[in-house]
Formats: sequence, C-alpha cells, structure tokens
Amino acid sequence: MSAETFAHVSNLVVPTATVIYALAMMSHALEWALGRAVVVKDAEVKQDVLVASGGEAVTAGTTGTASAEVAEPAIPGTERLEAASRIGLTLTYLAFVLHLAGVVTRGLAAGRVPWGNMYEFSITASLAVAAVYLIFVQRYKLQWLGLGVTLVVTAVLGLATLALYTPAGPLVPALHSYWLVIHVSAAAISGGAFTIGGLVSVLYLVKARAERRVLAGGTMSASLRRLPSAEAMDGTAYKVLAFAFPLWTFGVLVAGPIWAEYAWGRYWGWDPKEVWSLVTWVVYAAYLHARATAGWRGRNAATIAIIGWFVFIFNFVGVNLLVSGMHSYAGV
Repeated sequence: MSAETFAHVSNLVVPTATVIYALAMMSHALEWALGRAVVVKDAEVKQDVLVASGGEAVTAGTTGTASAEVAEPAIPGTERLEAASRIGLTLTYLAFVLHLAGVVTRGLAAGRVPWGNMYEFSITASLAVAAVYLIFVQRYKLQWLGLGVTLVVTAVLGLATLALYTPAGPLVPALHSYWLVIHVSAAAISGGAFTIGGLVSVLYLVKARAERRVLAGGTMSASLRRLPSAEAMDGTAYKVLAFAFPLWTFGVLVAGPIWAEYAWGRYWGWDPKEVWSLVTWVVYAAYLHARATAGWRGRNAATIAIIGWFVFIFNFVGVNLLVSGMHSYAGV
C-alpha cells in the first residue's frame, strides 16, 4: 500500500479507537454507578477491612488473625456491575487493537517511527497507558482501574485528533537519529506507567478514607468494596512506579542528553523540557527514597505519586503547548 493509503487508514482507525475507548469508559462509569447503589452490611465490610489490615477477624464462630491475601467475597446484587466491568474490559481490548493499528499505520505512512511531533507522541503515549494497564490487569487484577484509564486515553486521543493533528511527513534534521527511538519510546512507556501509578494512588486515597469510615461505624458501597484493600493498592502503585523510574532515568536523563549533544552540540542547556523532565525525575526519586529510607507508606507516598503524575502531565502537555524552547522544533 502507498503512504497515502496508510495515512488514510491511520486517520480512520485512531478516531474509531477513541469512540470505542469512550464506550468502554461509559461502561466502567455504569459499573461504578451500579456499585454505589449497593451498600454492603456494616458487619461484612468491617470484617473485610480488618482482614485486609491484618487485624482480628471473626469467621464461623472462631477468632484469629487473618491473612491479607484473601479471596474477594461475593457481593449480592452485583451481577449487572460485573457484566458492565467485563463489557468495559472487552471494549478496551478492542479499542487497543485499533489504536495499535493506527499508530503502526501512521509510522508506515511517514516512513519512520511514529513519534516525530506532538500528535504522534500523544497517540503513542496513550497507547502505552492502555498497554501498561492491559499487561497488568490480569496479574494484579486491575479491572477496577478501567474507568480512570479509559478516561485518560479517551481524553488524550480526543485532544490529539481534534487539536494536535499534523499530516504525516518527514522528520526535521535534528530528529534524524536512532536516539529518537530509544529516548521517546522510553519516555512513552514510563509515562504510561506513571499514569497507572497516579490513578492507583488516587483510588488508594479514596479506599483508605472509606476504610477509616467503616472502622468508625460507617458503611461502604459495593463499588468501593470491590477495590483491593488500601494496603494492596499502595503496594501496586509502588511496583508500577519502581518499574517506570529506571526506564525514565535511562531514556530521558541519559539517552536524552546524549541525543542533545548529537543534535545541538551540548548535553544540557536548561531548556524548559529538560528542566521539567528533571523535576519529574526528582519527584519520583523522592517517592522511592522516602519509601526505602523513611518508611513512608500510604497517604504520604500516594500524595507524592500524584504530585509526580501532575508534574509529568505538565511536562507532557503544558511545556509543549505553553512554553517555547529547543523541543518546539517539531511543532504540534
């Protein structure tokens, strides 16, 4: 097929994927709405919270300390909730396949890797978010993260399609280097992981607050009860961010300066993009350092992770659109 045909295919399947992601988002939103309508009995919820925190749980007339690794109990009246979750996940897989096809055909149309401008990086980075989610969804049972992931991916693809679109074309001279593949792919994958870690941290704060309310005698909706324990989500966020941090370090703070020296004749020039990439690195380094040395867990760690995510988003969107610098050569 010709480059024009590949470009046409890409321009068709990327918006189609966006629509399907939006349908998946609505399905997950329905899932949460249905869950909020089901309130679990106080005694059952309190026992779940005690079990998850390693406290004393009473089951079948016996008393003992239960392990945090327990099977999720069935919740009466949630059949439609589970169906909405399955539909949302299935639609996400379908949208991901089309999304991947759109990125690949964009690269074939341009005759190069498909991340030479803001539009291409947006569709690639959002693909990385969906990929990280779908890779971890089975291993860590992350179906509950579907609403946040599909919301972010739909928003990024919608912005890219409506406001950032640029016709496929050749690279500017500064981008003709194999370091483009290393630097940008590492940034996209680690950015996807940062997004997953940020979303998990947001839900951690929600679940931790609900658990405290339960222990004080309150209730919990079925949608929140279906989330893993706050402690488990704290551990999941740590694992995802621990995976992303060294990738960001190598791809952005090692490969980036090497490429800068090749393209511009200097390793570091305090360009706005370079500065905010360093700020992003510092925030996540503080997150990992605090967990390793100060024993920070829970709310403090989640707050730093969320701050790091917003810094990354500003680096990705704000710096490119609001600040001019050496990294503005490719346009949007």
